[in-house]
Amino acid sequence: MTTPEQQPGTPDPSAEPAYADRVYRSPMAMAGGVLLLAVGLWMGVDAMLRGDGRVPWTAAALLLLGVPLVVAFTFRPAVYANADRVRIRNPFRTIELPWGTVAAVRASYSTEAVTRDGAKYQVWAVPVSLRARKKALRSGGGASEGGNDRPLDVLKELAEKGEQRPTAQGEPRVRWCYELLAPMAVGLVVLVGLLVTA
Repeated sequence: MTTPEQQPGTPDPSAEPAYADRVYRSPMAMAGGVLLLAVGLWMGVDAMLRGDGRVPWTAAALLLLGVPLVVAFTFRPAVYANADRVRIRNPFRTIELPWGTVAAVRASYSTEAVTRDGAKYQVWAVPVSLRARKKALRSGGGASEGGNDRPLDVLKELAEKGEQRPTAQGEPRVRWCYELLAPMAVGLVVLVGLLVTA
């Protein structure tokens, strides 16, 4: 028989409240990505429809190479952080780090997460402010305290709080973004083939 303390749906008063992931990404990068894609698609599709000879094939290869490249560097970078882990989505890799494996989140020339075994992962979606960069340069490239970099402060706080939490333990996981790398590779191969046989 289930006791009242074990009934499903009864909140555990000792548990910390659960929050949705905090998400950090660059609105300026995304706006730039929209502009680049609009111009690139307009020119590429026009060349494919009106071009002669190899022009349509070259335009198609450039689109296959260029569109994923723009998406990778403008729309893809993001950081998803919660009480247990951080998921860093960089242009071509996704890195998932339980907070128990993170030794430091710091700003130097770029924002980076350093694991306890010494591995460093750049965090593209949280750029270092000019103020933090100048501070790092004055200190010889060492980590800054983040200054007014709110996303960096939040990530540091989550890392400190989650360090010993049982649900924040595990191994880092890294996954390559093949859905962008594959079309880029095809576009590059076609483009090189067109240039070599020209």
